[in-house]
Parts: sequence; C-alpha cells; structure tokens
Amino acid sequence: MKSDEYLDGKMLIAMPSIGDDRFARSVVYVCAHSAEGAMGIVVNKPADHITFPDLLERVNVLPAGERISLSPEIRSKPVQFGGPVESGRGFVLHTSDYFASDCTLPIDEGIGLTATLDVLRAIAQGRGPRRAMFALGYAGWGPGQLEREIYQNGWLHCEPDEELLFASDLASKYDWAMHKIGVDPRLLSLDIGHA
Repeated sequence: MKSDEYLDGKMLIAMPSIGDDRFARSVVYVCAHSAEGAMGIVVNKPADHITFPDLLERVNVLPAGERISLSPEIRSKPVQFGGPVESGRGFVLHTSDYFASDCTLPIDEGIGLTATLDVLRAIAQGRGPRRAMFALGYAGWGPGQLEREIYQNGWLHCEPDEELLFASDLASKYDWAMHKIGVDPRLLSLDIGHA
C-alpha cells in the first residue's frame, strides 16, 4: 500500500461477517498503520467490572478515599475495552491539547495516544486533555492482516469525529458510525461476496 492508503487516524467499523466475536459491532480508531501492521483502540465497548476511579486507585494515581475530589465528569468516565491484545495495559486516546513529548503518539492534528500514568494523573487533577477515553488493551494486526480483512469484507472505514471517539454513550456508536457513511446496519448481510 502507498502511504496515503494507510488508515492512520480513520475509524474501522466491523461488518457482521467479521468472524471474530471480540470485534462484533466494534468501532476501532486506527492509531498506527504501515507495512509492518496496524494498531487501534476499540472505542465503543466497556471494560468489565471497573470504573475510572477504581482504575486510578489500582495504579496508585489516586489514593483510596480521594474520590470525592474528582469532578463528576471524571468519576463517571467509563473504562473501555480497547482490544484483546495486552488487555492489562492502559491507553489514553485524547485530544491534542495534552502532549508529553517523550510518550504521546500524535495520530493526526487533533488526536494523540498516551500510555503512561502521567496522563492519568493530569486527568485526575483536572489538568489533562479536554477530551479523553481510557482503554484497557488494543487491537493489533500483523503485516497485511488488516488489508486482507478489509478485502474479505470484514471492515468498513470512515472519518472520525470527536463525538464518535469520546462520547460516553458507547452503545450507540456502532449505528452512529454506520449512518455516518450512509449504511443502515439492519440491511447488512452476514454473507461475504465480491462483484
């Protein structure tokens, strides 16, 4: 693929024929894509049994008992399933108003990805990015794997927007992404085919 054909900064939308239950009805933000493979964060599935304040306590960013100092917005922030790879590792997808030169991956001019505790501390203290989502794990593809899955009708793709990335209503993001590209998800077939 030519560099302008890579999907960095785009959204992947799982087709019903994806063939992997972990990605059924998933919307994935592609953080990196090259000849070596691809990496992305699922943006529409909650992580099991963990709240954002619980997570801050577990990683010693916020000592137990200090939840009261968190803003209601931060207290209610969902922890999301970012993908099946390294599911114990955390990633923060955020607006580019937060940037740590040694650990933030700029994805496009408006979005970055940081995987250090510093961004969590900044968010907990109210000095983090304007918008952010926290994910455990990520989605990963080896060389040529994502391209094959797209060719086999496993994924559609669209342009991202902040609401699709950061809105807290995770359940509606799949239909939202489909409608963004003019597709009614109720009309999709499970059968794979090429013209």
